[in-house]
Amino acid sequence: MPIKLTKYGIREWLGCGIIAFGLLAINIYFSNAYQFAAPGLAISVLIVLVWLAIAAFFRDPKRTLPKDIDALLSPADGVVRDIELIKAPPIGCFDGKDALRVGIFLSVLDVHLNRAPCDVHIEFEQYKKGKFHDARNSKASKENESMTIGGIAKIEDKEFPIAIRQISGAIARRIVCPVKIGHSLCKGEIYGMIKFGSRTELYLPATPDIKVAVKIGDRLFAGSSIIARVIEEKVDEKVEMEESGKAN
Repeated sequence: MPIKLTKYGIREWLGCGIIAFGLLAINIYFSNAYQFAAPGLAISVLIVLVWLAIAAFFRDPKRTLPKDIDALLSPADGVVRDIELIKAPPIGCFDGKDALRVGIFLSVLDVHLNRAPCDVHIEFEQYKKGKFHDARNSKASKENESMTIGGIAKIEDKEFPIAIRQISGAIARRIVCPVKIGHSLCKGEIYGMIKFGSRTELYLPATPDIKVAVKIGDRLFAGSSIIARVIEEKVDEKVEMEESGKAN
């Protein structure tokens, strides 16, 4: 089955493909002209391998979304680096409330496309210029170039704030995010990418009904790995709270 490549990297994989084709033609010409069959073959293989390596950065594999209605999906491929409580993050849709941040590190071998963890209406976007620390560095989250989008997520009848931050790394120097305020994303929908190694952060409400379903060190796949769940409040807990309220 042929590998599907994302449109976000067309400049890179198509441009390098044209250059590779030209180099192959030149190499074949001189190999035949000067009868350098073995060296010519080795150079041709090397050219093809280099192009395949570049194209692999922009692969867009098919992903099957879990059927769990209560699930929030990972927004990126990679390894969970940290799970932290963030006090009043400066993200508009959180209105100064605390949030849980799940940080995901993407190596150069991972798929770099970002996907929506659930249905979400975008109400906030913020681009920040910054440095290019290694994405595994603790300084990356605060100092690196980043693009954050956020808004109101919806799972069944529940609505809550959510945000995703794309952070460039030491190798990644370009963030792609065509999403604007007013757009709505569907669960698992591709909305952008970070080119080459990078970091993606997911911000969720720090409330009892949002339960993170991963731990540090877990490997995730965008659009197919469950990163958190929305927990239904138990009926008996509701009754207990109502009775407690009446007693007071």
